[in-house]
Amino acid sequence: MRRTRPLSDSLYLLTLLALGAATLVPFPVRAATYPTSEPGIPVTDAVVKAKCGGCHQADAAGNLSRISWIRTTPEGWEEALKRMVRLNGLTVTPEEARHIVQYLATYHGLAPEEARPVSYFVEKRLVDETVPAELQPTCNTCHAVAQPMSWRRPKEEWTQLIKTHLGYFPVAEATAFYRPPMPPDPSKPNPDKREPWEIAVDYLSKTYPLHTPEWEAFRTSIRQPKLEGRWLVSAYKAGAGPYYGEMTISSVPGSADMVATHTTLTAVSGSSLVFDGKAIVYAGYAWRGRSTGSASPKEVREVMMLSRDGQSAQGRWLWGGYQEFGFEVKMVRAPLGPALQGLNTASIRAGSEATVDLYGANLPAAKPTDLDFGAGVTVTQIVSSTPSRLTARLKVDASAQTGPRDLAAFGAVLPSALAVYQHVDYIKVNPGWGLSRLGGTIGPKGFVQFEAVAYANGPDNKPNTADDVLLGPVPAKWSMKEFYAIYGDDDTKFVGNIDPSSGLFSPAGEGPDPERKDMRNNYGDVWIVATVDGPDGKALTGQSYLVVTVPQYLRFDQPEVNP
Repeated sequence: MRRTRPLSDSLYLLTLLALGAATLVPFPVRAATYPTSEPGIPVTDAVVKAKCGGCHQADAAGNLSRISWIRTTPEGWEEALKRMVRLNGLTVTPEEARHIVQYLATYHGLAPEEARPVSYFVEKRLVDETVPAELQPTCNTCHAVAQPMSWRRPKEEWTQLIKTHLGYFPVAEATAFYRPPMPPDPSKPNPDKREPWEIAVDYLSKTYPLHTPEWEAFRTSIRQPKLEGRWLVSAYKAGAGPYYGEMTISSVPGSADMVATHTTLTAVSGSSLVFDGKAIVYAGYAWRGRSTGSASPKEVREVMMLSRDGQSAQGRWLWGGYQEFGFEVKMVRAPLGPALQGLNTASIRAGSEATVDLYGANLPAAKPTDLDFGAGVTVTQIVSSTPSRLTARLKVDASAQTGPRDLAAFGAVLPSALAVYQHVDYIKVNPGWGLSRLGGTIGPKGFVQFEAVAYANGPDNKPNTADDVLLGPVPAKWSMKEFYAIYGDDDTKFVGNIDPSSGLFSPAGEGPDPERKDMRNNYGDVWIVATVDGPDGKALTGQSYLVVTVPQYLRFDQPEVNP
């Protein structure tokens, strides 16, 4: 027999009553209070106290029940605020909502060291997570494990979260939180008799408590950064290559926490993009912005982390039905002197000549000797020169050693600016595995952009070792081949199409498909294959595993934070 569930409190009663109704009708409720093992974080903001204090009780120390014992990301606080609006009848204006999220995400947020390991979650990156065994049967049943790892709570609050799940999502009792009755296993004479939810709570409360050394060291230094001015932006888009440009940041009249941005990016192909937008920086480091573009993409979300000194930022600008498209972005404050951003090419073959573009800022008029790529690489001519771009002609000795080269110019250094190679030894396909979603009728399509990346063997002359030299993206011919998972596999005919020149995979529509056996949906798994001309006329190939699945019909409320 299972043990008695620890759910006899007012919150569980509330959720049972709510679930018993045909429609969730908002009604006043006071958040549960109970002894906690960790001291709370007092709430000092007048708007938060006015809007949240009706349900969340205040104590003599200035703590609000529940709220003072939780820390999370801006997205986590917005998710919680929207839940209060939908289910508990909270009324707030957009300005009040933005202020509440800004305050809580700053003073009840995460330290940069806590946010960085799960930054892929808010940047909407598709990663293969490492999931602790304690969370596999519980949290990871429905969520990316980064979801619970983005919160900090004492043990009592983690337990309360379990109760909330059981109230709102009763199916979790059978699928995640409780172990079904099983006969004794003779091979395990001393089994762990705790339920899965108890194991998860013990792990979470020890690993992600409310108070941490990182938070205590950071919270006293929280400040609103002064970002106004000129910034240099380096971006990379899979399938399109690098972009270089500038962002001008200015203050927004009447707003203490919002900035306006104007960004110009130029692709190495020559096309330009212009974005205008606004952004908020939470806790002095968590940049959340939205910009409108002059061409495709028409709108991007900006999710970045500022450095502690406020001199640089790094993250992802994203768009698409599942935020599957994006720029990898790095920003630095524009210096007074010359600055080097990058080249239009990643590598040059030994024994060849090439024209390269150097992007930067405040670049002076140059002569060939001003640019130094190291032994074996000679700058023979400066073709053209402007303050933001310099074009030069390079000659590489036939005996030049394979490897990355730094570029030293105008008193600055660009590490690993250019790779020299004798020949391409192998290619890889990025991403190494992908997830696409059917769509177009009910849900949005989820695309995947693939690209072929070339490598040269390093000094050990062996492929796929640590000393291999990255040569950058190369043009490829793209195709699909069957990944045989079942008899009679026919996935390549139905899952979608790969553009033979660009590497963009476009999924098919949702099913059922009358043209397919048994009218199955168009899901399936395939190999994405890139073919590149190699040395001595031999073709080099690389492949990536792609899963094409149904739309994400159930989408958890983890939206972006609107600036």
